[in-house]
Amino acid sequence: MHRPGLALDLTPLRENRQFRLLFAGGLVTSLGSMVTYVAIPFQVAQITGSYVAVGLIGLAELVPLVVFGLYGGSLADRLDKRRVVLAGEAAALVLAAMLAANSLLVAPSLPVIYVVAMLFAAVDGLQRPSLDAILPRVVNHDELSAAGALNSLRGNLSSIAGPAIGGLVLAIAGPAAAYGLDAASFVVSLAILWRLRPVPPVTAEAMESGVRHIASGLRYAWSRKDIMGTYAVDLAAMTFAFPFALFPFIAEDYDAPWALGLLYSAGFVGGALFGLTSGWTPRIRHHGRAIALAAACWGAAIGLAGIAPSIWWVLGMLAIAGYFDMMSGHFRQLMWNQSIPDDVRGRMAGMELLSYSIGPLLGQVRSTTAAQLTGLRTSLITGGIACVAAVGIACVAFPAMWRYDAHSDAHNARGRREQQRDDPRTGDTQPRHHPGEPSDDP
Repeated sequence: MHRPGLALDLTPLRENRQFRLLFAGGLVTSLGSMVTYVAIPFQVAQITGSYVAVGLIGLAELVPLVVFGLYGGSLADRLDKRRVVLAGEAAALVLAAMLAANSLLVAPSLPVIYVVAMLFAAVDGLQRPSLDAILPRVVNHDELSAAGALNSLRGNLSSIAGPAIGGLVLAIAGPAAAYGLDAASFVVSLAILWRLRPVPPVTAEAMESGVRHIASGLRYAWSRKDIMGTYAVDLAAMTFAFPFALFPFIAEDYDAPWALGLLYSAGFVGGALFGLTSGWTPRIRHHGRAIALAAACWGAAIGLAGIAPSIWWVLGMLAIAGYFDMMSGHFRQLMWNQSIPDDVRGRMAGMELLSYSIGPLLGQVRSTTAAQLTGLRTSLITGGIACVAAVGIACVAFPAMWRYDAHSDAHNARGRREQQRDDPRTGDTQPRHHPGEPSDDP
């Protein structure tokens, strides 16, 4: 048995075949997707030479992500999650191939790039809730912290290595090769994830469909004020202290154009450091407090970056911010995975997807507007202060989040009982509730 310490706990990778498949497939997919993440704005800039045209990519992706994220959550609760994930990988493979084919044209079509970017967002919204909801079905309740830390590390390493690979491929062979590499990554991930065992819905009873099913998930979310508090904290942190849109201006302000890439990667380096030293996290029982304190530290680090005397201090503050951002995300996911019942987990994952997608978009608008009105450094400083204050307000508004105790919480205890009816290590994830059978759900 793993003894809690600083070192990353590798138990889920060593002992759980289903988690290994999820981890490997996710690693391949995320590396390829980060290549396309770099290639799309590169190609749009190449075609148009317009900053506005590049900025419109994110706006184009928001609407399908919101719409299909909610519907994808409903699908995750009603269908075999494995099938939804595989269908998403296959659809993304086709979309990457379309981008590659478009790039081979003498005059690549800009509308095609925008449309495919929107379709990528729609596929992500449909697939991500199922992918997120699989984890608690294949990993033991007590190992969710270690599994979450491993997934966080995987994401951060992909965010560091993927853009570097993408930049190299773009420089040597151009956008078509970058999209082709992404398409190839989906072929590999499909081959890996195909070996997952089925993850059917947890109930054999007839479920509501469409809008009613989504609405019932929203009602459950509203009933969980502790979970709503985590959404409020994350939204506050991203809205007031999301600095990515300011990075080109920061590099210019410090006369360090060479540091632009480092500014983007510094936070992910900090996040990877959290993952590598996350062995202590299972000892924490008040997850809501950890989320709030980490989000406040994120904001403080971003604010301090505004008074940094050199670019190296800025990079250091961003790395610290990335560490605490990943810490907040880790405990948010842990609280979610351990305490949300299986039959609503997909819809909650859809709402979580919206939570961490909308905040950064609002953050880009706030940070650039404040920089235009008050100055670059003032935007960072005031954003950090506002983040800390907003996190405090969220804690007051949602005291259930602050009081949450994983050892005594009734929802957490039910999640543990639910897992005792399954065998995550063998992948035996058959439906648990049948017509006429009593349920533990509220």
